[in-house]
Amino acid sequence: VFGLVLSVMNLSFYAAIDRLPLGTAVTLEFLGPLGVALAGARRRRDLIWVALAAGGVFLLSGGIGGGSEILGVALALLAAACWAAYIVLNARLGRHEGLAPLALAMAASAVMTLPFGIGAVGEGLLSPATLATGLAVGLLSSALPYALELEALRTLPNSVFGVLMSLEPAVAALIGFLALSQGLSAADIVAVAMVVIASAGALRRAGARPPVVD
Repeated sequence: VFGLVLSVMNLSFYAAIDRLPLGTAVTLEFLGPLGVALAGARRRRDLIWVALAAGGVFLLSGGIGGGSEILGVALALLAAACWAAYIVLNARLGRHEGLAPLALAMAASAVMTLPFGIGAVGEGLLSPATLATGLAVGLLSSALPYALELEALRTLPNSVFGVLMSLEPAVAALIGFLALSQGLSAADIVAVAMVVIASAGALRRAGARPPVVD
């Protein structure tokens, strides 16, 4: 199941950033972790974070038009749902010692994703350049980050981990601007900031737990 979640999350996210700026796609995707944090909300003040995030998404949606971008939003939201499932399943994997469960899940995810690669480029999938690019993307976007997140979940309280994770939309927007020349309007920047603040507040309010020691 974890492998399936990884496969769908990655496919939908990469399809989303093909249609949306990186910062916008990551901001929408981050609604997944925010939803997990707010799922157990019991206090009225937590509604502040819901309203703040909703306002941020509303601002982002104002600059989206055309079928391609609307599809990108839908794909980013699908990735968000998968990210929520990823967090829940990752917490369970964190109870097991080592990275073997994660490695098995990623192997299963690779098998599930392979038909899409074959369908896209056919025999070109085996070219040295494509294999080298795929290896780099797999290591830098999946294998290494997921392994580090799993180890971090074992040693950091939920609140600290959540606040650090909430910086991802802002970092993605910055990378999109510096590396991909993807500019954001003033409204987009405010929207990203609103989601970051809502995520940090909600994830911190989720409370701390003792580190998991194997």
